[in-house]
Amino acid sequence: MGDPDGAAEVRAALLRMRRNTGLSVAFGGLSTGSRQFRISDMTGTTTHALRGLAIRTGSGLGGKAAALTRPLSVTDYQSSHVISHEYDAAVAAEGLRSVIAVPVVVRGRVRGVLYGALRRPLALGDRSLSAAMDAARDLEQTLAVRDEVHQLLSVARQPTTADPAMWEEVREAHGALRALAQRVQDPALRQELLAACGRLARASSSDPVAEPAVDLSPREVDVLACVASGATNAAAAERLGLRPETVKSYLRSGMRKLGAHTRLEAVVAARRAGVLP
Repeated sequence: MGDPDGAAEVRAALLRMRRNTGLSVAFGGLSTGSRQFRISDMTGTTTHALRGLAIRTGSGLGGKAAALTRPLSVTDYQSSHVISHEYDAAVAAEGLRSVIAVPVVVRGRVRGVLYGALRRPLALGDRSLSAAMDAARDLEQTLAVRDEVHQLLSVARQPTTADPAMWEEVREAHGALRALAQRVQDPALRQELLAACGRLARASSSDPVAEPAVDLSPREVDVLACVASGATNAAAAERLGLRPETVKSYLRSGMRKLGAHTRLEAVVAARRAGVLP
């Protein structure tokens, strides 16, 4: 993918956090290794004092939030007795007083921290905390999708002709990724994910660069991917956020286009057509 380190997603999360919390400053970054993350992006700042700052887990406000895996805030950073003060010089240079830190946690692992701040010592209310957490949750979802993409592409690059079980792993991941793509808010990222799914679907074709032989709609492909994994109409509906009747309608139209009379025939035909891996 075009931005493997997630920098664009961090920037978007910080802009959303600043806009929705009403806080004048937002900054943060992702993990750079074991028990450390680095401040890579900021908005609303007036100096470069925070840029590139390496935060150790357990140190300062963000490091403590990361260690506890929960949001924390202080009304006056410099005088707070509940955090350590390794980063006071950078915080003071930017003139920050009231600060909130929200860890970004994906599948139980802290991937980074988002901060919001004011230049005056005010207690941050529930609205600011809730909006900051929403921004972190959105970033977590995006990073989870990116992880799924990288895992899927990694699996797909492995030799599969001699290992049918590997193809099953690709197929399961393909279906899960299509379902995830529908929940991504960024349209450009969604299209990138769906394009990756298309390349994987054609990987098992004799002509992997050819376009699919059947013109199925994206939702018809989503439903067929669920059916290929053994999902019932009800399970597919829950996975895709659709009604069971809608899933049935998409399946019926997809089967008609594929010339299939059963669910199994539809899956086989979709794979032959380069629609599913």
